[in-house]
Amino acid sequence: MPIKIVLITPPFTQLNTPYPATPYLKGFLKSQGYEVLQADLGIELTNAIFSRRGFQDLFNVIRQSGKKISRNSRHIIKNETKYIQTIDQVMGFLQYRDNTQATLLCNENFLPRASRFDHMPDLEWSFGNIGINDKARFLATRYIEDIGDLIKDAVTPYFGFSRYAEKLGMSANSFGPLALALQQTENILEVQLLKLLREHIEQYRPDVVGVTLPFPGNLYAGLKCGQYIKKHFPHIKIIAGGGFVNTELRDLSEPAIFDYLDFMTLDDGERPFLNILLFLQGKKNQEELTRTFIRRDNEVRYVHDDKEPDFHHDETCCPDYSDLPLDQYISLIEMANPMHRLWNDGGWNKLTLAHGCYWHQCSFCDTSLPYIKRFESAPASVLVDRIEQVIVQTGRRGFHFVDEAAPPKVLKDVAQELLRRKIGISWWTNIRFEKTFTEDLCRLLATSGCIAVTGGLETASDRLLKLMNKGVTIRQAAQVCDHFSRAGIMVHAYLMYGFPTQTEQETIDALEIVRQFFKEGLIQSAFWHKFSATVHSHVGKNPKKYSCTILDRPTDGFARNDLAYIEHSGCEHHIFAQGLNKAVYNFMHGIGTDMAIKDWFDFPVPASSVKRNAVKRITN
Repeated sequence: MPIKIVLITPPFTQLNTPYPATPYLKGFLKSQGYEVLQADLGIELTNAIFSRRGFQDLFNVIRQSGKKISRNSRHIIKNETKYIQTIDQVMGFLQYRDNTQATLLCNENFLPRASRFDHMPDLEWSFGNIGINDKARFLATRYIEDIGDLIKDAVTPYFGFSRYAEKLGMSANSFGPLALALQQTENILEVQLLKLLREHIEQYRPDVVGVTLPFPGNLYAGLKCGQYIKKHFPHIKIIAGGGFVNTELRDLSEPAIFDYLDFMTLDDGERPFLNILLFLQGKKNQEELTRTFIRRDNEVRYVHDDKEPDFHHDETCCPDYSDLPLDQYISLIEMANPMHRLWNDGGWNKLTLAHGCYWHQCSFCDTSLPYIKRFESAPASVLVDRIEQVIVQTGRRGFHFVDEAAPPKVLKDVAQELLRRKIGISWWTNIRFEKTFTEDLCRLLATSGCIAVTGGLETASDRLLKLMNKGVTIRQAAQVCDHFSRAGIMVHAYLMYGFPTQTEQETIDALEIVRQFFKEGLIQSAFWHKFSATVHSHVGKNPKKYSCTILDRPTDGFARNDLAYIEHSGCEHHIFAQGLNKAVYNFMHGIGTDMAIKDWFDFPVPASSVKRNAVKRITN
């Protein structure tokens, strides 16, 4: 009998579209002759809880628990009947199944409202009189978030729509807290999760279950699934891999995790997963596994036979989205900004144009790891073949190319191939602000369906960009953003504060540069991230170059990625976070781009040393 495989994505990744790990692996394993089913337990759990029956059970459990809850939660409980009566209409609307509910959802007396509605933007200004569907989606999102707040307060502090138990995963230098949490009585979400898992196993009767763990917020739920399978279906072998494993668990030595799993793989999953299957079929011995952790004699052992190369990007096959419930994903609007909404609104088909990053030199990035370092692409004809196949599978023509940094040449070739075949799609992707993105190239990309790009403006300081080895300058980034904007392509900028040696003056100047980028229409959206030193980055490997001292490196045998460090400049970067975020939030709403930078902070800051028209002079 051939091996049967179930691939699962544990809660939670995204609510609006499938995470691409299992579709890619399913497509590959099918090409190797295996029977494969995939399940997104995150969206299945969301639909189970956010339903009339789910709400009835949720409110009953909260009432019976007798737990002390917040005033906001008590307000929601008081409106239980109204929530139960409205949830199915809200979900149907958010799933694009019934847009006739939009006007009703916008009625001030229809949706019950809790704290998420306390601070609302001017909806008429944001959506006008004709944006009724978007306005309704925005209000419905607040409604959903209110219930999320209730769950977090009254059921489990670990709840999050995309970060379930993320804190447990992010602080997991030791496996102890996770092991303790896994022994606690299951809450209502976990009971429902395990019920859904059992249904898939009993229906399909797999020999192997693959679990993707892309983020810290998937780790706990993934291990919970493994725990359940080990207890009730001990004959099933469990294989785990994914982004969290690839970054956090490369030096794994904690054997206790194998109480919940059988194999854990690193980096690209195709070769390791295939060799495990061949081992289970008796066609390979254990020493022929590739990049795989196992437990033997209560010790972790890493097995890596590198005789067989990884599959090239053009050999990994088209992702297979079949058997995922595409009509059950929900599209949310957290913010009226048209660029920012792309992450949560719309059923985007996820596709990778190239493996790794063609630059792979930024000092803050995990450039030593294969998922970044090994760069390779596929011919445009192959990539567009995959686009066509995915359109047939999903019936959707929106694509998010999830590259580390999409190469300009590949984008040009794909755009020309799309136009040659007369294939109409809309797409967006992540780029570097390369000078190669001329105005002509940007217009070509727009003609092929490009609606948006995201890219790293980072510290918006030429000195720091050079120290980061970013390979771009503020002038170059401004010119490229101008080219995209002139072509009608929206731009989101990733921003970073707190990079080692960054001064208070440079932080203020960076915000001034960002203000000017917004004012001149060069970017439409942005987000600040606090710098984090990691084991696999150039900063983590060479801290002295960046005037840092790394504190004790994690030695507990589990997660080893983020590094605690002391920066000798003495700048207290964290005090700027609120002002930076407040400013950019307002900029994204078209507010405050004429304000002085100092007005965004509630403490004295130095005046900006950047001329108020510096960016305008670059693009004129």
